[in-house]
Amino acid sequence: MQDTAKQYDHVIDSCKDIFLKKSTDYGTSWRVLRTISVVDQLFIKAQRIRTIQQKGTQRIDDNIAAEFQGIINYGVIGLIQLQLPASEKEEIPLDELTILYNKQINIAKKLMLDKNHDYGEAWRDMSQESFVDLILVKLQRIKQILANEGRTLISEGIDANYLDIINYAVFALILL
Repeated sequence: MQDTAKQYDHVIDSCKDIFLKKSTDYGTSWRVLRTISVVDQLFIKAQRIRTIQQKGTQRIDDNIAAEFQGIINYGVIGLIQLQLPASEKEEIPLDELTILYNKQINIAKKLMLDKNHDYGEAWRDMSQESFVDLILVKLQRIKQILANEGRTLISEGIDANYLDIINYAVFALILL
């Protein structure tokens, strides 16, 4: 389990580096995105990975690892967006953004460690294709929750689905 925590941190460090550099370049322009738009960005990335897996070739240089990194970062964006009211300022200073990023990743990592305890790291025997399919399922669930105006009867909410998406993408990157 200790090895997994280190591998998780290594993956997240590279994702956070990309996230913060892009935030320096673009600011937090993503603050204008509504939940469905974040879901669509995640869908585009997961669907591209699936298409490359099925076709066995690609024409755009961005590799599968970069797409999984994008999934992680858009998952964090989704979680941050759920925490911040739409009326709140659009531009977030880098130091404050780093705190928000770390907070969401710490929640995701704790969830991963708790699930790993119970599931015995079953994810290590899963295929990259399964991670993509599970991410797509989670996105469909979020869309259904949105169609239900955010209400669920017994299911977890949007945030729990984002957390699982982040963790599936981290697992895929660890196994790459």
